[in-house]
Amino acid sequence: MQLDPAPFSRHLRVHRHRDHTVLELLGEIDIAAAVEIAPYLDRVTAHPGARIVIDLRSIEFFDCSGLRLLYRALSRTHDNGGQLHLVCTHTLTLRVLRITGLNRLLPPHPTPDAALGQPEATSGTL
Repeated sequence: MQLDPAPFSRHLRVHRHRDHTVLELLGEIDIAAAVEIAPYLDRVTAHPGARIVIDLRSIEFFDCSGLRLLYRALSRTHDNGGQLHLVCTHTLTLRVLRITGLNRLLPPHPTPDAALGQPEATSGTL
């Protein structure tokens, strides 16, 4: 997959890792950040067979707007035959993922290598 240039955003950094596009979300992921991130996330997840890692290790705050981003990315990736992995170590965010049940569809891992090292633990079925 050709990596689209990422928009300038203080909430998003993009790079490649082990043939996957890694989207690092940064800072406070609220409705304003989601508005910045969503168009790029939609472009990346629209690619057939996209292989994506969303890394939340550098976030400071994550609200329902962030949850919507994750679910939308998961849904679009699955619809296009791709894979989506989640990296998260933030205690409160892990709690929100667990309470909402999103952790069952998108199991969080502590590092990108851990997420990619277990192909059977890729994202769940929608």
